[in-house]
Parts: sequence; C-alpha cells; structure tokens
Amino acid sequence: MTPMKVLISAYACNPLGSQALHPGEDLTGWRLVNQVARFHEVWVLTHAYNRPGVEQALGAASGPGRIHFHYLDLPRPLGLLYKVAFGERIYYYLWQIRAWRAARGLHRKVGFDIAHHATFGNDWIPSYIGAFLPVPYVHGPVGGGQRTPRGLMAEYTLAGRLAERGRNAAQWLGRRDPVRRRCLRRARAVLVCNNETRAKVPRPFVDKAVFFPVNGISREDLGPAAVDERPAGPLRVFTAGRFHRLKGFALAIRGFAVFFRDHPGASFVIVGSGDEEKSLRRLVRELGVEASVRIEPWLPRTELLRRMRASDVFLFPSFRDGGGAVVVEAMASSLPVVAIDSGGPGVHVEPAWGFRIEPRGGSYVASEIARALAALADSPGSIREMGRAGRRRAEEFYLWDKHGERLRDIYARAAAGQD
Repeated sequence: MTPMKVLISAYACNPLGSQALHPGEDLTGWRLVNQVARFHEVWVLTHAYNRPGVEQALGAASGPGRIHFHYLDLPRPLGLLYKVAFGERIYYYLWQIRAWRAARGLHRKVGFDIAHHATFGNDWIPSYIGAFLPVPYVHGPVGGGQRTPRGLMAEYTLAGRLAERGRNAAQWLGRRDPVRRRCLRRARAVLVCNNETRAKVPRPFVDKAVFFPVNGISREDLGPAAVDERPAGPLRVFTAGRFHRLKGFALAIRGFAVFFRDHPGASFVIVGSGDEEKSLRRLVRELGVEASVRIEPWLPRTELLRRMRASDVFLFPSFRDGGGAVVVEAMASSLPVVAIDSGGPGVHVEPAWGFRIEPRGGSYVASEIARALAALADSPGSIREMGRAGRRRAEEFYLWDKHGERLRDIYARAAAGQD
C-alpha cells in the first residue's frame, strides 16, 4: 500500500495517560496515532496539555519521525469551563472549530490524502474537520450511545440522577446538530465501539458503521500467561478505575459482601481515586467487610497490571462504559471477568471467559455478582479455563498491532471511495 498523508484530530493524545484529565482517551489517541504511523505519514492536531507527555515520548524514540504534532489551545479564560458540569464538552466543541481552522491551513501546505477524527470518541459532538475539510474522511472509533440502564438509575444520588438526565438532554441536542449530520454524510467509515452507539447512527448512514474497539493491549503489556501459577486458596477479587457514580463500585462491594458470607476467606482489592471514595469506604464499614475489602490509591500502569495478574477474577460492574480498557487488560492477564451487560464491557465479555449480568436493578445485580463469584470460587478449574479463553481472545483480537492493520485496511477503502 502506498503511504498516504494523514491528518488526525486527536484532542486527547498522551502516552502518560494522566489521571488528571482524560486517561483512557489519552492512551487511546496515542495508540491510534502510532498505529497509523506504522503505514503512513501523520499530522496530529491535539490539545496543548498533551505537549509534555508527547515530547517526552518522541524524544526517546529512534529513527525518522513520521508523526508531526500541532498543539492547539483556546483562550485561557475558556479553561474555566472545565470546572462546571458539561463545561468540558462545550470547551471541546469550541476546540473542534479551532482545529478545523488549523486543518485548512495545513491542508493547503501538505495536501492530505485522508482525514481521521480519533478523539474524543464521542458520537454526539461532531468533527468540523470531518464535516468541512475536502478530503476522504474516517470518523471514530466513537461511543456515547450507551446510557445508564433504567433499572440502575436508583443507584445514583439525586444529584447524580439529575446529571445523567442532563447528559441525556445534551446528547439529544447534539445528535440534531446539522454539522454532525454533515460529518456522518461525508464519512467513508463510522467506527463504533459498542452496540448502543451503532444504534444511534442515523439510518441513511448505518451501512458505514464498523465495529472497532477503543481499547487494546500492547505486546509489552500482554505479559506472561501465568494461569497455572496462581496458588490455590480463597478467591482474590480485583477491580480498578475512577471512583465515579457510573462505575458501579458500590454495587461491586455489596455483591462481594453477599458472596463473602459463604466464603469468608475471600478478599477484594479496589484500586482507584475519585469523588466517591469516602462513600465507598463508609459502605465497606457499614457492611462489616473492612478486613477483606481494601481500597487503595491509583497505581502506575505497570504495577496495576502486576497486581491484576496476581488476582483470580476481575469485577467491573460499570453502568455505561463506552469501552472499558481495564476489562481488556484483565482478559489479557488471564482473569475471568464479571461485568454488566452494557456498553463496551458487554461487547468484550463472552461466556467463555466471563459473566455478563443483565442490568435489571441494584439488588439483582448485587446478587448476580455474588452468584458469579461463588461459581468461580467453587470451581478453581473454571478460573483457569476461562482465564485461558480470555487471554486467547486478547491475543487474537485486541492487540494494538492488529487494530492498526484493521485501520490500515479501512483507510485503503476510504481513500478508494468505498464504504
């Protein structure tokens, strides 16, 4: 394939994946950009907050550079939008207009063969580059179609329920933006990361939708397949993530507490940080499981993966994750996964390597978590068998190099004018 000149809009693109801003999106953007650069020369428009991490990584790289970064910012007063509800999305929308203006100037100098909107992976905020830059265009991978299941809304506080309804209203408006429709009409491919988002693609464009996960695993992170090295003994449950209402950590604790009644030697480690930490610690005390449930601060990625591999099962009852990177990492670490059948985790997890729980309501989900953990604790052989199956799936489908090859083929079809 002849190398092309590719323009990528990646607001979030940072190898450090800092917890401060957009850790999941940062890493996704960085991985996607580097995969495209395996085959093409790439110009990246990204936010200025990514500069230190990107320059640190590029400074350590060897060989000729095939990636050219352009850092864009908005006037400093607009940064205050990050401090109010949904303000971040307003800021991002304005940044997209700034990126389009920069793209026009670059296109006159470079003459791009193809443009690609990579991050944010959001289906209801359009790409102005996609809508207006006169080159073949690829959109995504995007999520955003997923919502908190109705049965789980009661798990939120009043403020949380209001925030979810506000998000739903913003999405409703965003999907009616004529720029979004123009963006989808011009796209040669619309990459979606879960079934709910595919369902939100307007009917005239649904044939362009291609499933493409926002999550993957590198060969370096894949690590050893140590399924048979896990010692026998009480079940060791592990989870990690941002302590936010949508992640379902309170349900995870409640489900573990039910399971613990009949399996008193079991342990549960929760790694992360966020606004929900105090309420989670209070719930652990109220349920009387302080000796078996440990809440620990966020860990560097290498240490997080090491701790994951030293566990028996990964529990992740997130209500509406678009992707769920930690689920793929757990599969690659040979862990069975217990997750809610919603969003990205609902796509990643199959019965061969995990349990998908129907999101009927909080009490039902907690009892099903307990049932799944008990099934694993009472059958150590199934832990090993499911761990191997998940590992195989990660190796066969989720390696970033394989994602890069799929993206290469999508670009080829897009440049040739094929959907």
